[in-house]
Amino acid sequence: MVVILKPIVQAVLKDYALPLGGDHGVAHWARVLENALRLAETTGANAEVASLFAVLHDSRRINEVTDPEHGRRAAIFATELRGNLFELGDHEFGLLCRACEGHTCERTHPDVTIQTCWDSDRLDLGRVGITPHPSRLCTDIAKLPETIKWADGRATFRIVPAFALDDWGIDLTKEHAW
Repeated sequence: MVVILKPIVQAVLKDYALPLGGDHGVAHWARVLENALRLAETTGANAEVASLFAVLHDSRRINEVTDPEHGRRAAIFATELRGNLFELGDHEFGLLCRACEGHTCERTHPDVTIQTCWDSDRLDLGRVGITPHPSRLCTDIAKLPETIKWADGRATFRIVPAFALDDWGIDLTKEHAW
């Protein structure tokens, strides 16, 4: 089953507190999504969970620097959207919530889907001037020099994946363009 992300992104943006083009905004979510889908091809992670993580994990941040409770708030927000904008079984939904809750404060997790979610986010650290280090990544594919180089290059140059502009209908030149 493929999750349709545009309505979820629109729901996120209704109450999103930060600039759309900021460090934790739309372009970041889109790059995390591309990272997640690329990693999931090798790790076997649940791509639906990883896709939802990409657009939800920073959805309830209230500042760009430090916000230790944003992952928990994202998991609560996912609970509000479940059954309305997406469907996931209980196990998969638990993985999504766990991935959101722990993505900034935990090093690793035994579940490959959670590992893939966390790696997909960490591979985008170049947007804030940090090159991902293999020792801080969970999956073998994410630790490869070519994976890090590919993801870090996109993050460092703040590449905005075309689908964020086209499929999601985002205009980053306007603050609220949905």
